[in-house]
Amino acid sequence: MSRVVPPPPTAPAPIGQSPSAPAGSDEHGGVPGSESRNFFLLVAHQVFFRVGWVFKTESIVMPYFLDVIGGGPVLRSWLMVLNRIGASVPPTLYARRLKLMRQKRWSLMATTIGSGVPFAAMSVLWASGAWREADGGVAWWTKWYFLAMYAWFFVVTGLNQLSIQTVQGKLVRAERRGRLFTTGVLFGCPLAILAVVMLMPRWLALPDGGFAWIFAAPGVAFLLSGLMMLGVRETDDDFTEVHEAGWRRFRRAAWLAFEEPKLRGVAIAAALYSSAFALFPHYATLAREAAGAGFDIQSLVTWTVTQHSAVAVVSLLAGPIADRFGARHAVQMTMLGAALAPITAIVLATTGDAGGGQLFWLVFLPLGFTPVTNKMLLNYTLELVDREHHTLYTSAVGLCLAVPVIGGSLLAGVLIGWLGVVPVFTMGAVVMLLAFAQTLRLAEPRRQSV
Repeated sequence: MSRVVPPPPTAPAPIGQSPSAPAGSDEHGGVPGSESRNFFLLVAHQVFFRVGWVFKTESIVMPYFLDVIGGGPVLRSWLMVLNRIGASVPPTLYARRLKLMRQKRWSLMATTIGSGVPFAAMSVLWASGAWREADGGVAWWTKWYFLAMYAWFFVVTGLNQLSIQTVQGKLVRAERRGRLFTTGVLFGCPLAILAVVMLMPRWLALPDGGFAWIFAAPGVAFLLSGLMMLGVRETDDDFTEVHEAGWRRFRRAAWLAFEEPKLRGVAIAAALYSSAFALFPHYATLAREAAGAGFDIQSLVTWTVTQHSAVAVVSLLAGPIADRFGARHAVQMTMLGAALAPITAIVLATTGDAGGGQLFWLVFLPLGFTPVTNKMLLNYTLELVDREHHTLYTSAVGLCLAVPVIGGSLLAGVLIGWLGVVPVFTMGAVVMLLAFAQTLRLAEPRRQSV
């Protein structure tokens, strides 16, 4: 029996599931005998990617850089607007092309390497000194160049995230996807933390802030990450799908998100949870303001280490929970944890310099739940439908994670400038708790009868 309710006459053709297999349990898409090899290479891909990612976090490093070159709360908010546009629009337009690719690893390789190109460009710019005015100040166009490079990065990264989900959905069985994520974090987070501790303090201490090196790090790490796909072995796919205009793909994804019963619940949870992203660029600034004159540049290292240590610990819990009990339970746990970040920030921000400035590293503990929540939401989505439709369903959830942020991030930046951080963070915390409440209503796909 089909798991997907047929769409109305004006909607795209119905998307059904195989009557002989439960959702998310398609036959293994790797070359026979290659499962362990592919698993190892996908872990290596995650490890290198995580090492690169730690140097460009939107909660710490990049907001600090944007402040250095003349940004403010509204300009910082553009980081998440670009982030969510890249995570939603390009993947939705790209989903059909990726579905029709015989081997998805080439897409993952190209988009991973491509994610490092804008950082390489920023590294070259900073190393050349072309960003300086004659008086030694930062040229007015530097922040716009940075945002342009970041827009490029997020477009490619949106395609990359869709490619990751599709490759994992093809090559990794549902009951091992949590293990893949956990293993990648188990090895990747310690290496990322080690890289930060060993390299970032000396880079930040350089007269120019060390940004040439900070930007070069993700460029090199993403290159190595992409090259892991050369060793992956997968069988050719032979899917078909009619061509349709781009606006129809958005309409189709939006219809699926809120009309398809299996997807509606997770779509609502994702849309509510997306408020977390609107707050993301403002945590580091709030921490610096709480510290006041006592702010130490090396605190950036402490916050980065704290956040990525939290990601590792949360992943060690979420991955096994997802594999054993289903991704739904992992989503519930991580979403509740993520909601503690703005609550903790509010408490510490109101304690004054003596308390908030010294203890603000605590905020970055619950922030470690955020990337894990994103992954678990998408893993839950993969379990709802057969592999043939993974690209469309994950892009639909990506839209739900993105659209509220695209409109809300700039509004959050304006409101922070007018009202201050506490009222805005309070509203964000309430919405995130509503998102957690919505996850309690999600169905468990693994218990559904076929």
